[in-house]
Amino acid sequence: MSDILIRNAATGDMPELLRIYEAARGIMRKSGNPHQWADGQPREEELSAHIAKGNLYVCEDGGKPFAAFACIPGEDPTYRKIYEGRWLREAPYRAVHRIGSDGTHGGTLKMIMDHCAGFREDLRVDTHRDNGIMQHLLVKLGFTYCGIIYLENGDERLAYQRCTD
Repeated sequence: MSDILIRNAATGDMPELLRIYEAARGIMRKSGNPHQWADGQPREEELSAHIAKGNLYVCEDGGKPFAAFACIPGEDPTYRKIYEGRWLREAPYRAVHRIGSDGTHGGTLKMIMDHCAGFREDLRVDTHRDNGIMQHLLVKLGFTYCGIIYLENGDERLAYQRCTD
Protein backbone atom coordinates (compact mmCIF):
# COMPACT_ATOMS: atom_id res chain seq x y z
CA MET A 1 0.00 0.00 0.00
CA SER A 2 2.73 2.40 -0.91
CA ASP A 3 0.88 4.45 -3.51
CA ILE A 4 -2.42 5.02 -1.69
CA LEU A 5 -4.23 8.19 -2.70
CA ILE A 6 -7.62 9.55 -1.68
CA ARG A 7 -9.04 11.96 -4.22
CA ASN A 8 -12.33 13.40 -5.39
CA ALA A 9 -14.22 11.02 -7.63
CA ALA A 10 -14.80 12.03 -11.24
CA THR A 11 -17.47 11.06 -13.74
CA GLY A 12 -14.92 8.85 -15.52
CA ASP A 13 -14.61 6.76 -12.34
CA MET A 14 -18.19 5.49 -12.65
CA PRO A 15 -17.36 1.98 -13.95
CA GLU A 16 -14.92 1.45 -11.09
CA LEU A 17 -17.34 2.93 -8.56
CA LEU A 18 -20.08 0.54 -9.67
CA ARG A 19 -17.61 -2.37 -9.44
CA ILE A 20 -16.55 -1.35 -5.92
CA TYR A 21 -20.13 -1.08 -4.67
CA GLU A 22 -21.08 -4.41 -6.24
CA ALA A 23 -18.15 -6.03 -4.44
CA ALA A 24 -19.17 -4.29 -1.19
CA ARG A 25 -22.72 -5.68 -1.50
CA GLY A 26 -21.25 -9.16 -1.92
CA ILE A 27 -19.04 -8.74 1.14
CA MET A 28 -22.03 -7.57 3.19
CA ARG A 29 -24.15 -10.53 2.08
CA LYS A 30 -21.38 -13.00 2.98
CA SER A 31 -20.93 -11.43 6.42
CA GLY A 32 -24.59 -11.71 7.49
CA ASN A 33 -25.85 -8.37 6.21
CA PRO A 34 -28.11 -9.33 3.28
CA HIS A 35 -30.50 -6.35 3.47
CA GLN A 36 -28.27 -3.27 3.31
CA TRP A 37 -28.02 -2.05 -0.29
CA ALA A 38 -29.93 -5.17 -1.43
CA ASP A 39 -31.86 -3.04 -3.94
CA GLY A 40 -28.68 -2.03 -5.79
CA GLN A 41 -27.77 1.01 -3.72
CA PRO A 42 -26.00 3.23 -4.21
CA ARG A 43 -27.29 3.91 -7.70
CA GLU A 44 -25.36 5.60 -10.48
CA GLU A 45 -27.60 8.70 -10.29
CA GLU A 46 -26.85 9.11 -6.58
CA LEU A 47 -23.13 8.71 -7.15
CA SER A 48 -23.24 11.23 -10.00
CA ALA A 49 -24.99 13.74 -7.74
CA HIS A 50 -22.28 13.30 -5.08
CA ILE A 51 -19.57 13.72 -7.73
CA ALA A 52 -21.20 16.94 -8.98
CA LYS A 53 -21.19 18.36 -5.43
CA GLY A 54 -17.58 17.30 -4.81
CA ASN A 55 -18.58 15.00 -1.93
CA LEU A 56 -17.60 11.58 -3.35
CA TYR A 57 -14.08 10.29 -2.90
CA VAL A 58 -12.09 7.37 -4.26
CA CYS A 59 -9.30 5.47 -2.52
CA GLU A 60 -6.82 4.13 -5.02
CA ASP A 61 -3.57 2.20 -4.92
CA GLY A 62 -1.21 2.80 -7.82
CA GLY A 63 -4.04 4.37 -9.80
CA LYS A 64 -6.46 1.44 -9.21
CA PRO A 65 -9.59 2.36 -7.18
CA PHE A 66 -10.45 -0.02 -4.34
CA ALA A 67 -12.87 1.97 -2.14
CA ALA A 68 -15.22 4.94 -2.26
CA PHE A 69 -17.16 7.07 0.19
CA ALA A 70 -19.09 10.32 0.52
CA CYS A 71 -18.05 12.93 3.09
CA ILE A 72 -20.75 15.57 3.19
CA PRO A 73 -20.54 18.87 5.08
CA GLY A 74 -23.55 20.42 6.77
CA GLU A 75 -26.69 19.12 8.36
CA ASP A 76 -27.96 15.75 7.22
CA PRO A 77 -31.80 15.76 7.31
CA THR A 78 -31.92 12.13 8.48
CA TYR A 79 -29.84 13.08 11.55
CA ARG A 80 -32.26 15.76 12.79
CA LYS A 81 -34.15 13.28 14.95
CA ILE A 82 -32.43 10.54 16.89
CA TYR A 83 -34.28 7.96 18.95
CA GLU A 84 -33.28 5.90 21.99
CA GLY A 85 -30.26 8.13 22.54
CA ARG A 86 -28.79 11.48 21.61
CA TRP A 87 -25.91 12.97 19.68
CA LEU A 88 -22.78 13.67 21.71
CA ARG A 89 -23.01 17.34 20.77
CA GLU A 90 -24.58 19.66 18.21
CA ALA A 91 -21.39 21.08 16.69
CA PRO A 92 -20.76 21.35 12.93
CA TYR A 93 -20.20 17.90 11.45
CA ARG A 94 -19.66 15.94 8.30
CA ALA A 95 -21.76 12.90 7.48
CA VAL A 96 -19.85 9.94 6.06
CA HIS A 97 -22.01 7.81 3.78
CA ARG A 98 -21.78 5.26 0.98
CA ILE A 99 -18.63 3.63 2.35
CA GLY A 100 -17.79 0.78 0.02
CA SER A 101 -14.70 -1.34 -0.55
CA ASP A 102 -13.84 -4.13 -2.95
CA GLY A 103 -12.15 -5.97 -0.06
CA THR A 104 -8.64 -5.91 -1.49
CA HIS A 105 -7.07 -3.66 1.17
CA GLY A 106 -7.05 -3.87 4.97
CA GLY A 107 -7.45 -0.78 7.11
CA THR A 108 -9.68 0.95 4.57
CA LEU A 109 -12.23 2.32 7.04
CA LYS A 110 -9.48 3.83 9.20
CA MET A 111 -7.97 5.44 6.10
CA ILE A 112 -11.36 6.90 5.17
CA MET A 113 -12.13 8.22 8.64
CA ASP A 114 -8.63 9.70 9.01
CA HIS A 115 -9.19 11.54 5.71
CA CYS A 116 -12.60 12.84 6.84
CA ALA A 117 -11.18 13.90 10.22
CA GLY A 118 -8.83 16.18 8.28
CA PHE A 119 -11.78 18.51 7.68
CA ARG A 120 -11.67 19.31 11.42
CA GLU A 121 -15.35 18.73 12.10
CA ASP A 122 -17.17 16.08 14.09
CA LEU A 123 -18.06 13.00 12.07
CA ARG A 124 -21.42 11.24 12.00
CA VAL A 125 -22.10 7.93 10.33
CA ASP A 126 -24.87 5.35 10.37
CA THR A 127 -25.07 1.69 9.49
CA HIS A 128 -27.53 -1.14 9.14
CA ARG A 129 -28.30 -3.16 12.26
CA ASP A 130 -27.00 -6.30 10.49
CA ASN A 131 -23.65 -4.69 9.62
CA GLY A 132 -21.75 -6.02 12.61
CA ILE A 133 -18.38 -5.53 10.95
CA MET A 134 -18.98 -1.80 10.51
CA GLN A 135 -20.34 -1.42 14.04
CA HIS A 136 -17.27 -3.11 15.51
CA LEU A 137 -14.84 -1.05 13.41
CA LEU A 138 -16.56 2.25 14.18
CA VAL A 139 -16.20 1.68 17.93
CA LYS A 140 -12.58 0.60 17.41
CA LEU A 141 -11.98 3.90 15.54
CA GLY A 142 -13.31 6.02 18.42
CA PHE A 143 -16.94 6.45 17.40
CA THR A 144 -19.68 6.33 20.03
CA TYR A 145 -23.05 4.70 19.42
CA CYS A 146 -25.64 7.47 19.83
CA GLY A 147 -29.04 5.94 18.96
CA ILE A 148 -31.32 5.15 16.05
CA ILE A 149 -32.11 7.31 13.04
CA TYR A 150 -34.49 6.68 10.17
CA LEU A 151 -33.69 7.23 6.51
CA GLU A 152 -36.08 9.13 4.25
CA ASN A 153 -37.61 5.80 3.15
CA GLY A 154 -38.22 4.81 6.79
CA ASP A 155 -35.40 2.28 7.12
CA GLU A 156 -33.77 2.15 10.54
CA ARG A 157 -30.04 2.79 11.00
CA LEU A 158 -27.71 2.77 14.00
CA ALA A 159 -26.05 6.17 14.39
CA TYR A 160 -22.52 6.93 15.57
CA GLN A 161 -20.53 10.10 16.20
CA ARG A 162 -16.87 10.98 16.75
CA CYS A 163 -16.03 14.44 18.04
CA THR A 164 -12.96 16.36 16.94
CA ASP A 165 -11.72 16.97 20.48
